[in-house]
Amino acid sequence: MKRLTIPALLLSLIFIYTNTFGQAFQQTGIYNVKMFGATGNGQTLDSKAINQAIDSAAKAGGGMVYLPAGNYLSGSIHLKSNISLYLEQGATIIATDKDPGSVYDQEEQTVNMVYQDSGHSHFHNALIWGENLHDISILGPGAIWGKGLLKDYKKDSKEANKSLVLYNCRNVIIRDITFRHGGWFAILATGVDNLTIDNVKIDTNRDGMDIDCCRNVRVSNCTVNSPYDDGICLKSTYALGFARATENVTITNCQVSAYDEGSFLDGTYKREDKQAYRTGRIKFGTESNGGFKNITITNCVFDFCQGLALETVDGGLLQDVTISNITMRDIVSAPIFLRLGARMRGPQGTAVGELRRVSISNVRVYNSNPAYGCIVTGIPGHDIQDLQLSNIRIYYEGGGKVTDKQISEAEKNYPEPSMFGTMPSYGFYFRHISGLKMNDIEVSFLNDDARSAYLFDDVKGLDMQHVKGQTAKGAAAFKYINTQH
Repeated sequence: MKRLTIPALLLSLIFIYTNTFGQAFQQTGIYNVKMFGATGNGQTLDSKAINQAIDSAAKAGGGMVYLPAGNYLSGSIHLKSNISLYLEQGATIIATDKDPGSVYDQEEQTVNMVYQDSGHSHFHNALIWGENLHDISILGPGAIWGKGLLKDYKKDSKEANKSLVLYNCRNVIIRDITFRHGGWFAILATGVDNLTIDNVKIDTNRDGMDIDCCRNVRVSNCTVNSPYDDGICLKSTYALGFARATENVTITNCQVSAYDEGSFLDGTYKREDKQAYRTGRIKFGTESNGGFKNITITNCVFDFCQGLALETVDGGLLQDVTISNITMRDIVSAPIFLRLGARMRGPQGTAVGELRRVSISNVRVYNSNPAYGCIVTGIPGHDIQDLQLSNIRIYYEGGGKVTDKQISEAEKNYPEPSMFGTMPSYGFYFRHISGLKMNDIEVSFLNDDARSAYLFDDVKGLDMQHVKGQTAKGAAAFKYINTQH
Protein backbone atom coordinates (compact mmCIF):
# COMPACT_ATOMS: atom_id res chain seq x y z
CA MET A 1 0.00 0.00 0.00
CA LYS A 2 1.21 3.45 -0.90
CA ARG A 3 2.07 5.48 2.19
CA LEU A 4 0.74 9.04 2.36
CA THR A 5 2.89 11.83 3.72
CA ILE A 6 1.33 14.14 6.30
CA PRO A 7 0.73 17.00 3.79
CA ALA A 8 -0.80 14.55 1.28
CA LEU A 9 -3.02 13.10 4.01
CA LEU A 10 -4.21 16.56 5.01
CA LEU A 11 -5.01 17.39 1.40
CA SER A 12 -7.00 14.18 1.09
CA LEU A 13 -8.95 14.94 4.24
CA ILE A 14 -9.65 18.49 3.07
CA PHE A 15 -10.87 17.12 -0.29
CA ILE A 16 -13.19 14.63 1.41
CA TYR A 17 -14.43 17.31 3.87
CA THR A 18 -15.08 19.86 1.15
CA ASN A 19 -16.73 17.33 -1.17
CA THR A 20 -18.97 16.08 1.62
CA PHE A 21 -20.10 19.59 2.45
CA GLY A 22 -20.55 20.33 -1.25
CA GLN A 23 -23.05 17.49 -1.41
CA ALA A 24 -24.66 18.77 1.78
CA PHE A 25 -25.08 22.19 0.20
CA GLN A 26 -27.19 20.78 -2.61
CA GLN A 27 -29.17 18.55 -0.25
CA THR A 28 -29.93 21.19 2.39
CA GLY A 29 -29.81 24.38 0.33
CA ILE A 30 -27.52 26.03 2.91
CA TYR A 31 -24.25 27.54 1.65
CA ASN A 32 -21.84 28.45 4.43
CA VAL A 33 -19.54 31.21 3.15
CA LYS A 34 -16.61 29.76 5.12
CA MET A 35 -16.70 26.70 2.89
CA PHE A 36 -15.99 29.07 -0.01
CA GLY A 37 -12.95 30.60 1.67
CA ALA A 38 -14.41 33.40 3.80
CA THR A 39 -12.38 33.99 6.98
CA GLY A 40 -14.63 36.26 9.03
CA ASN A 41 -11.52 37.66 10.72
CA GLY A 42 -12.20 41.32 9.89
CA GLN A 43 -8.85 41.63 8.10
CA THR A 44 -9.10 39.55 4.95
CA LEU A 45 -11.41 40.66 2.16
CA ASP A 46 -14.28 38.14 2.08
CA SER A 47 -16.53 39.53 -0.66
CA LYS A 48 -15.16 37.12 -3.30
CA ALA A 49 -16.06 34.13 -1.15
CA ILE A 50 -19.50 35.53 -0.33
CA ASN A 51 -20.21 36.13 -4.02
CA GLN A 52 -19.05 32.61 -4.87
CA ALA A 53 -21.48 31.19 -2.31
CA ILE A 54 -24.29 33.29 -3.80
CA ASP A 55 -23.40 32.16 -7.32
CA SER A 56 -23.33 28.50 -6.28
CA ALA A 57 -26.72 28.76 -4.58
CA ALA A 58 -28.20 30.54 -7.61
CA LYS A 59 -26.88 27.88 -10.02
CA ALA A 60 -28.52 25.21 -7.87
CA GLY A 61 -31.87 27.00 -8.15
CA GLY A 62 -31.65 28.94 -4.89
CA GLY A 63 -30.89 28.55 -1.22
CA MET A 64 -29.57 30.22 1.91
CA VAL A 65 -26.14 31.82 1.94
CA TYR A 66 -25.13 31.51 5.57
CA LEU A 67 -22.68 33.76 7.44
CA PRO A 68 -21.76 32.34 10.88
CA ALA A 69 -20.46 34.64 13.61
CA GLY A 70 -17.49 36.70 12.48
CA ASN A 71 -16.49 39.98 10.86
CA TYR A 72 -16.62 39.80 7.07
CA LEU A 73 -14.66 42.62 5.43
CA SER A 74 -16.25 43.17 2.06
CA GLY A 75 -16.52 45.10 -1.18
CA SER A 76 -19.59 44.86 -3.42
CA ILE A 77 -21.81 41.81 -2.90
CA HIS A 78 -24.10 40.83 -5.80
CA LEU A 79 -27.48 39.39 -4.88
CA LYS A 80 -29.22 36.82 -7.10
CA SER A 81 -32.83 35.63 -7.41
CA ASN A 82 -34.12 32.91 -5.07
CA ILE A 83 -31.39 33.66 -2.50
CA SER A 84 -31.55 34.31 1.24
CA LEU A 85 -28.53 36.04 2.77
CA TYR A 86 -28.59 35.02 6.44
CA LEU A 87 -26.35 36.70 9.02
CA GLU A 88 -26.11 34.76 12.25
CA GLN A 89 -25.98 36.48 15.65
CA GLY A 90 -22.47 37.91 15.89
CA ALA A 91 -21.97 38.03 12.11
CA THR A 92 -21.20 41.45 10.62
CA ILE A 93 -20.58 42.40 7.00
CA ILE A 94 -18.19 45.37 7.10
CA ALA A 95 -17.79 47.72 4.16
CA THR A 96 -14.03 47.90 3.64
CA ASP A 97 -12.15 51.19 3.45
CA LYS A 98 -9.04 49.48 2.04
CA ASP A 99 -8.48 50.30 -1.65
CA PRO A 100 -12.22 50.93 -2.17
CA GLY A 101 -11.80 51.82 -5.83
CA SER A 102 -10.96 48.23 -6.74
CA VAL A 103 -13.40 46.30 -4.57
CA TYR A 104 -16.64 48.23 -5.07
CA ASP A 105 -18.63 48.40 -8.29
CA GLN A 106 -18.60 51.78 -9.99
CA GLU A 107 -21.57 53.97 -10.83
CA GLU A 108 -23.40 52.57 -13.83
CA GLN A 109 -24.96 54.47 -16.73
CA THR A 110 -28.65 54.63 -15.89
CA VAL A 111 -31.82 55.58 -17.73
CA ASN A 112 -32.00 59.05 -16.23
CA MET A 113 -29.69 61.25 -14.18
CA VAL A 114 -31.57 64.54 -14.56
CA TYR A 115 -34.64 64.59 -12.34
CA GLN A 116 -33.29 63.25 -9.03
CA ASP A 117 -30.16 63.37 -6.90
CA SER A 118 -27.11 61.31 -7.86
CA GLY A 119 -27.76 58.86 -5.05
CA HIS A 120 -31.12 58.02 -6.62
CA SER A 121 -29.61 57.73 -10.10
CA HIS A 122 -26.98 55.02 -9.45
CA PHE A 123 -27.39 51.65 -7.78
CA HIS A 124 -24.27 49.53 -8.29
CA ASN A 125 -21.90 51.62 -6.16
CA ALA A 126 -23.04 49.87 -3.01
CA LEU A 127 -21.95 47.31 -0.44
CA ILE A 128 -24.83 44.93 -1.30
CA TRP A 129 -26.99 45.33 -4.39
CA GLY A 130 -29.41 43.52 -6.67
CA GLU A 131 -31.11 44.50 -9.92
CA ASN A 132 -33.96 42.84 -11.86
CA LEU A 133 -34.28 40.12 -9.23
CA HIS A 134 -37.14 38.21 -7.61
CA ASP A 135 -37.65 36.26 -4.40
CA ILE A 136 -34.74 37.42 -2.27
CA SER A 137 -34.29 38.02 1.45
CA ILE A 138 -31.78 39.61 3.80
CA LEU A 139 -32.21 38.08 7.23
CA GLY A 140 -30.65 38.59 10.66
CA PRO A 141 -29.97 38.76 13.55
CA GLY A 142 -26.51 39.84 12.39
CA ALA A 143 -25.40 43.29 11.23
CA ILE A 144 -24.32 45.29 8.20
CA TRP A 145 -21.75 48.02 8.96
CA GLY A 146 -21.05 50.55 6.22
CA LYS A 147 -17.71 51.49 7.79
CA GLY A 148 -15.88 52.25 4.54
CA LEU A 149 -18.77 53.86 2.69
CA LEU A 150 -18.36 57.50 1.73
CA LYS A 151 -19.07 59.67 4.74
CA ASP A 152 -19.51 62.94 2.85
CA TYR A 153 -21.35 62.24 -0.39
CA LYS A 154 -20.75 65.81 -1.62
CA LYS A 155 -16.99 65.25 -1.99
CA ASP A 156 -17.02 62.45 -4.55
CA SER A 157 -20.33 60.85 -5.44
CA LYS A 158 -18.57 58.17 -7.53
CA GLU A 159 -17.41 56.30 -4.47
CA ALA A 160 -19.48 53.52 -2.93
CA ASN A 161 -22.02 55.16 -0.66
CA LYS A 162 -24.95 52.81 0.01
CA SER A 163 -25.34 49.72 2.20
CA LEU A 164 -28.19 47.80 0.56
CA VAL A 165 -29.71 48.65 -2.83
CA LEU A 166 -32.54 46.90 -4.66
CA TYR A 167 -33.57 48.12 -8.10
CA ASN A 168 -36.50 46.84 -10.13
CA CYS A 169 -37.07 43.75 -7.97
CA ARG A 170 -40.06 41.87 -6.56
CA ASN A 171 -40.86 39.65 -3.60
CA VAL A 172 -38.26 40.95 -1.15
CA ILE A 173 -37.94 40.39 2.60
CA ILE A 174 -35.57 42.32 4.89
CA ARG A 175 -35.98 41.08 8.44
CA ASP A 176 -34.24 41.18 11.85
CA ILE A 177 -31.03 42.72 10.49
CA THR A 178 -29.16 45.67 12.04
CA PHE A 179 -27.58 48.47 9.98
CA ARG A 180 -24.80 50.62 11.40
CA HIS A 181 -23.52 53.72 9.57
CA GLY A 182 -25.30 53.01 6.31
CA GLY A 183 -23.81 55.70 4.06
CA TRP A 184 -26.08 57.76 1.84
CA PHE A 185 -28.81 55.12 2.31
CA ALA A 186 -28.86 52.15 4.64
CA ILE A 187 -31.67 50.69 2.51
CA LEU A 188 -32.56 52.03 -0.94
CA ALA A 189 -35.43 50.24 -2.68
CA THR A 190 -36.36 51.61 -6.11
CA GLY A 191 -39.09 50.03 -8.21
CA VAL A 192 -39.54 47.13 -5.78
CA ASP A 193 -42.92 45.37 -5.59
CA ASN A 194 -44.09 43.27 -2.65
CA LEU A 195 -41.49 44.48 -0.16
CA THR A 196 -41.45 43.53 3.53
CA ILE A 197 -39.13 45.29 6.00
CA ASP A 198 -39.67 43.93 9.50
CA ASN A 199 -37.89 44.18 12.87
CA VAL A 200 -34.94 46.07 11.41
CA LYS A 201 -32.72 48.37 13.51
CA ILE A 202 -30.86 51.21 11.78
CA ASP A 203 -28.40 53.60 13.46
CA THR A 204 -26.92 55.64 10.65
CA ASN A 205 -25.41 58.87 9.42
CA ARG A 206 -27.91 59.66 6.64
CA ASP A 207 -31.22 58.21 5.37
CA GLY A 208 -32.36 55.05 7.11
CA MET A 209 -34.63 53.60 4.45
CA ASP A 210 -35.78 55.17 1.18
CA ILE A 211 -38.74 53.45 -0.48
CA ASP A 212 -38.97 54.84 -4.01
CA CYS A 213 -41.49 53.99 -6.75
CA CYS A 214 -42.46 50.85 -4.82
CA ARG A 215 -45.80 49.04 -4.58
CA ASN A 216 -47.25 46.79 -1.92
CA VAL A 217 -44.85 47.63 0.89
CA ARG A 218 -45.03 46.64 4.54
CA VAL A 219 -42.70 48.33 7.06
CA SER A 220 -43.22 47.12 10.61
CA ASN A 221 -41.53 46.93 14.02
CA CYS A 222 -38.51 48.94 12.83
CA THR A 223 -36.38 51.49 14.67
CA VAL A 224 -34.40 54.10 12.75
CA ASN A 225 -31.97 56.57 14.33
CA SER A 226 -30.66 59.11 11.79
CA PRO A 227 -29.48 62.48 13.15
CA TYR A 228 -28.36 63.90 9.79
CA ASP A 229 -31.18 62.84 7.48
CA ASP A 230 -34.56 61.15 7.23
CA GLY A 231 -35.48 57.97 9.06
CA ILE A 232 -38.24 56.33 7.02
CA CYS A 233 -38.68 58.12 3.71
CA LEU A 234 -41.07 57.44 0.83
CA LYS A 235 -40.17 58.90 -2.57
CA SER A 236 -41.29 58.67 -6.19
CA THR A 237 -38.41 59.72 -8.44
CA TYR A 238 -37.88 59.41 -12.20
CA ALA A 239 -35.12 56.84 -11.63
CA LEU A 240 -37.02 54.13 -13.53
CA GLY A 241 -37.21 56.38 -16.58
CA PHE A 242 -40.86 57.22 -16.00
CA ALA A 243 -43.06 58.56 -13.22
CA ARG A 244 -44.36 55.79 -10.98
CA ALA A 245 -46.33 56.18 -7.75
CA THR A 246 -45.30 54.69 -4.44
CA GLU A 247 -48.54 53.01 -3.41
CA ASN A 248 -50.21 50.50 -1.13
CA VAL A 249 -47.84 51.10 1.80
CA THR A 250 -48.26 50.36 5.49
CA ILE A 251 -45.85 51.66 8.15
CA THR A 252 -46.71 50.37 11.61
CA ASN A 253 -45.20 49.90 15.07
CA CYS A 254 -42.04 51.84 14.18
CA GLN A 255 -39.84 54.30 16.09
CA VAL A 256 -37.72 57.13 14.65
CA SER A 257 -35.17 59.32 16.42
CA ALA A 258 -32.11 61.51 15.90
CA TYR A 259 -29.75 60.82 18.79
CA ASP A 260 -26.03 61.06 18.05
CA GLU A 261 -25.02 58.44 15.51
CA GLY A 262 -24.13 55.15 17.17
CA SER A 263 -25.67 56.05 20.50
CA PHE A 264 -28.91 54.23 19.78
CA LEU A 265 -27.24 50.87 19.25
CA ASP A 266 -24.92 51.27 22.25
CA GLY A 267 -27.81 52.34 24.48
CA THR A 268 -26.42 55.74 25.52
CA TYR A 269 -28.89 57.87 23.46
CA LYS A 270 -26.59 60.89 23.39
CA ARG A 271 -27.64 64.38 22.34
CA GLU A 272 -24.22 66.03 22.27
CA ASP A 273 -23.43 66.43 18.54
CA LYS A 274 -23.94 70.15 17.91
CA GLN A 275 -23.71 69.73 14.11
CA ALA A 276 -26.55 67.22 13.77
CA TYR A 277 -29.74 68.33 12.02
CA ARG A 278 -31.80 66.00 14.23
CA THR A 279 -33.89 64.93 11.24
CA GLY A 280 -34.81 61.30 11.86
CA ARG A 281 -38.44 61.62 10.84
CA ILE A 282 -41.05 59.80 8.74
CA LYS A 283 -41.42 61.71 5.49
CA PHE A 284 -42.64 61.40 1.96
CA GLY A 285 -42.35 63.85 -0.85
CA THR A 286 -38.96 65.43 -1.46
CA GLU A 287 -38.72 63.45 -4.71
CA SER A 288 -42.31 63.36 -5.90
CA ASN A 289 -42.66 62.84 -9.66
CA GLY A 290 -44.94 59.82 -9.47
CA GLY A 291 -46.82 60.67 -6.30
CA PHE A 292 -48.16 58.58 -3.41
CA LYS A 293 -51.46 56.82 -2.83
CA ASN A 294 -53.14 54.35 -0.49
CA ILE A 295 -50.78 54.75 2.46
CA THR A 296 -51.34 54.05 6.15
CA ILE A 297 -49.02 55.04 9.02
CA THR A 298 -50.02 53.91 12.49
CA ASN A 299 -48.67 53.21 15.99
CA CYS A 300 -45.37 55.06 15.58
CA VAL A 301 -43.14 56.93 18.06
CA PHE A 302 -40.93 59.96 17.32
CA ASP A 303 -38.25 61.04 19.79
CA PHE A 304 -35.84 64.00 19.55
CA CYS A 305 -36.26 64.48 15.79
CA GLN A 306 -38.44 66.21 13.23
CA GLY A 307 -42.09 65.30 12.78
CA LEU A 308 -44.31 63.97 10.01
CA ALA A 309 -43.75 65.49 6.56
CA LEU A 310 -46.08 64.92 3.61
CA GLU A 311 -44.90 66.73 0.49
CA THR A 312 -45.52 66.77 -3.24
CA VAL A 313 -43.60 69.37 -5.22
CA ASP A 314 -42.74 67.71 -8.57
CA GLY A 315 -46.17 67.09 -10.09
CA GLY A 316 -47.22 63.88 -8.35
CA LEU A 317 -50.58 63.17 -6.72
CA LEU A 318 -50.42 62.64 -2.95
CA GLN A 319 -53.77 61.15 -2.02
CA ASP A 320 -55.65 58.74 0.21
CA VAL A 321 -53.38 58.73 3.26
CA THR A 322 -54.41 57.74 6.78
CA ILE A 323 -52.18 58.46 9.78
CA SER A 324 -53.16 57.53 13.34
CA ASN A 325 -51.85 56.74 16.81
CA ILE A 326 -48.66 58.79 16.72
CA THR A 327 -46.69 59.89 19.79
CA MET A 328 -43.87 62.46 19.63
CA ARG A 329 -41.50 64.00 22.17
CA ASP A 330 -38.84 66.74 21.88
CA ILE A 331 -39.66 67.60 18.27
CA VAL A 332 -37.17 70.01 16.69
CA SER A 333 -39.35 71.40 13.87
CA ALA A 334 -42.98 71.10 12.72
CA PRO A 335 -44.76 68.09 14.27
CA ILE A 336 -46.99 68.02 11.17
CA PHE A 337 -45.88 69.46 7.82
CA LEU A 338 -48.01 69.21 4.68
CA ARG A 339 -46.73 70.94 1.57
CA LEU A 340 -48.08 71.17 -1.97
CA GLY A 341 -45.45 73.07 -4.00
CA ALA A 342 -44.22 73.66 -7.53
CA ARG A 343 -40.48 72.94 -7.62
CA MET A 344 -41.30 70.85 -10.74
CA ARG A 345 -38.07 68.92 -11.08
CA GLY A 346 -39.26 66.71 -13.93
CA PRO A 347 -40.02 66.67 -17.66
CA GLN A 348 -41.04 70.00 -19.14
CA GLY A 349 -44.78 70.53 -19.25
CA THR A 350 -45.56 68.49 -16.12
CA ALA A 351 -48.53 69.97 -14.28
CA VAL A 352 -48.52 70.91 -10.59
CA GLY A 353 -49.62 67.95 -8.48
CA GLU A 354 -52.35 67.63 -5.89
CA LEU A 355 -52.47 66.82 -2.18
CA ARG A 356 -55.88 65.50 -1.13
CA ARG A 357 -57.85 63.13 1.06
CA VAL A 358 -55.51 62.95 4.05
CA SER A 359 -56.65 62.00 7.55
CA ILE A 360 -54.48 62.48 10.67
CA SER A 361 -55.84 61.41 14.06
CA ASN A 362 -54.88 60.40 17.58
CA VAL A 363 -51.63 62.34 17.83
CA ARG A 364 -49.82 63.33 21.03
CA VAL A 365 -46.82 65.69 20.97
CA TYR A 366 -44.83 66.99 23.95
CA ASN A 367 -42.17 69.73 23.94
CA SER A 368 -42.14 70.79 20.29
CA ASN A 369 -39.98 73.55 18.77
CA PRO A 370 -41.57 76.98 19.35
CA ALA A 371 -40.57 78.46 15.98
CA TYR A 372 -42.70 76.50 13.56
CA GLY A 373 -45.85 74.89 14.91
CA CYS A 374 -47.69 72.65 12.47
CA ILE A 375 -47.60 73.96 8.88
CA VAL A 376 -50.15 73.02 6.21
CA THR A 377 -49.92 75.01 2.99
CA GLY A 378 -50.55 74.80 -0.71
CA ILE A 379 -49.75 77.55 -3.23
CA PRO A 380 -51.97 80.11 -4.97
CA GLY A 381 -54.34 78.34 -7.34
CA HIS A 382 -53.45 74.91 -5.98
CA ASP A 383 -55.14 74.12 -2.69
CA ILE A 384 -54.63 71.16 -0.41
CA GLN A 385 -58.00 69.41 -0.51
CA ASP A 386 -60.13 67.42 1.91
CA LEU A 387 -57.94 67.34 5.03
CA GLN A 388 -59.26 65.87 8.28
CA LEU A 389 -57.53 66.35 11.65
CA SER A 390 -58.93 64.86 14.84
CA ASN A 391 -57.98 64.05 18.43
CA ILE A 392 -54.66 65.91 18.40
CA ARG A 393 -52.98 67.28 21.52
CA ILE A 394 -49.72 69.25 21.21
CA TYR A 395 -47.61 70.90 23.93
CA TYR A 396 -45.16 73.43 22.48
CA GLU A 397 -42.10 74.75 24.23
CA GLY A 398 -43.39 78.30 23.88
CA GLY A 399 -41.49 81.56 24.23
CA GLY A 400 -42.47 82.99 20.83
CA LYS A 401 -42.87 86.71 20.15
CA VAL A 402 -45.56 88.46 18.13
CA THR A 403 -44.66 88.75 14.45
CA ASP A 404 -46.64 90.20 11.57
CA LYS A 405 -44.17 89.27 8.85
CA GLN A 406 -45.51 88.04 5.52
CA ILE A 407 -44.85 84.36 4.91
CA SER A 408 -43.39 83.84 1.44
CA GLU A 409 -45.13 81.41 -0.90
CA ALA A 410 -41.72 79.89 -1.80
CA GLU A 411 -43.42 77.82 -4.50
CA LYS A 412 -40.22 76.44 -6.03
CA ASN A 413 -38.22 75.88 -2.86
CA TYR A 414 -37.01 72.56 -1.52
CA PRO A 415 -39.77 71.60 0.94
CA GLU A 416 -38.77 71.91 4.59
CA PRO A 417 -40.60 73.42 7.60
CA SER A 418 -37.70 75.87 8.05
CA MET A 419 -38.27 77.32 4.56
CA PHE A 420 -40.75 79.84 5.96
CA GLY A 421 -38.79 80.89 9.03
CA THR A 422 -40.53 81.56 12.34
CA MET A 423 -44.30 81.30 11.89
CA PRO A 424 -46.83 83.93 13.01
CA SER A 425 -48.82 81.31 14.97
CA TYR A 426 -47.38 78.80 17.40
CA GLY A 427 -49.93 75.96 17.03
CA PHE A 428 -51.14 75.57 13.44
CA TYR A 429 -50.64 77.62 10.28
CA PHE A 430 -53.05 76.83 7.42
CA ARG A 431 -52.92 78.39 3.93
CA HIS A 432 -54.52 77.60 0.56
CA ILE A 433 -56.80 74.76 1.66
CA SER A 434 -60.20 73.60 0.39
CA GLY A 435 -62.15 71.48 2.83
CA LEU A 436 -60.57 71.43 6.30
CA LYS A 437 -62.27 69.50 9.10
CA MET A 438 -60.89 69.81 12.64
CA ASN A 439 -62.32 67.95 15.61
CA ASP A 440 -61.05 67.66 19.16
CA ILE A 441 -57.80 69.62 18.66
CA GLU A 442 -55.94 71.37 21.48
CA VAL A 443 -52.60 73.17 21.53
CA SER A 444 -50.82 74.77 24.49
CA PHE A 445 -47.37 75.97 25.54
CA LEU A 446 -45.01 75.16 28.40
CA ASN A 447 -43.80 78.79 28.50
CA ASP A 448 -45.79 81.88 27.54
CA ASP A 449 -46.07 82.45 23.77
CA ALA A 450 -47.36 85.81 22.51
CA ARG A 451 -48.56 84.51 19.13
CA SER A 452 -52.02 83.27 18.23
CA ALA A 453 -52.64 79.54 18.47
CA TYR A 454 -54.13 79.13 14.97
CA LEU A 455 -53.87 81.15 11.77
CA PHE A 456 -56.08 80.44 8.74
CA ASP A 457 -55.22 82.11 5.42
CA ASP A 458 -57.26 81.38 2.28
CA VAL A 459 -59.07 78.40 3.77
CA LYS A 460 -62.37 77.40 2.16
CA GLY A 461 -64.89 75.15 3.88
CA LEU A 462 -63.46 75.30 7.39
CA ASP A 463 -65.36 73.06 9.82
CA MET A 464 -64.17 73.15 13.46
CA GLN A 465 -65.54 71.37 16.51
CA HIS A 466 -63.97 71.26 19.96
CA VAL A 467 -60.82 73.16 18.88
CA LYS A 468 -58.90 74.93 21.66
CA GLY A 469 -55.73 76.94 21.95
CA GLN A 470 -54.00 78.33 25.01
CA THR A 471 -53.12 82.01 24.69
CA ALA A 472 -51.02 84.52 26.53
CA LYS A 473 -52.55 87.77 27.75
CA GLY A 474 -53.68 89.92 24.81
CA ALA A 475 -53.23 87.20 22.16
CA ALA A 476 -56.06 85.81 20.06
CA ALA A 477 -56.58 82.07 19.85
CA PHE A 478 -57.70 82.25 16.19
CA LYS A 479 -56.78 84.53 13.30
CA TYR A 480 -58.57 84.44 9.94
CA ILE A 481 -57.51 85.88 6.59
CA ASN A 482 -59.78 85.34 3.58
CA THR A 483 -61.24 82.28 5.25
CA GLN A 484 -64.72 80.77 4.88
CA HIS A 485 -66.34 78.71 7.62
